[in-house]
Amino acid sequence: MLLQILCLFAVIAVAVAQYGYGHGAAYSSQHISRHDGHPEIVNLHGHHDYYTHPKYTFDYKVEDHHTGDMKSQHESRDGDVVHGVYSLQQPDGSHRAVHYHGDHHTGFHADVKYDTHHIVPKHWY
Repeated sequence: MLLQILCLFAVIAVAVAQYGYGHGAAYSSQHISRHDGHPEIVNLHGHHDYYTHPKYTFDYKVEDHHTGDMKSQHESRDGDVVHGVYSLQQPDGSHRAVHYHGDHHTGFHADVKYDTHHIVPKHWY
């Protein structure tokens, strides 16, 4: 009988954990795509080295409504040129988004924007 009760509690615990009973379910994802070319031999002061044109794109996202951890990022690079954006929900409920780009000639530039839509915090008792 004790074994049957323990099995029942185990099944209930798994169901509660799987479906986030009482809380929103958390979500995360990521994607990485590399497009490296063939390495080229480069002569640097009499030494041989290998160089591959860097090219990639990646993104990730986290949404956890229970903890308030909400963030995402997307970035791509082709040689010396990088473009990207990341955003997050700040502790006060406002949203921050940063669009950035950089290259060898102009350097790094970022444009930061804030959305001051505040969320009323829940009271946890």
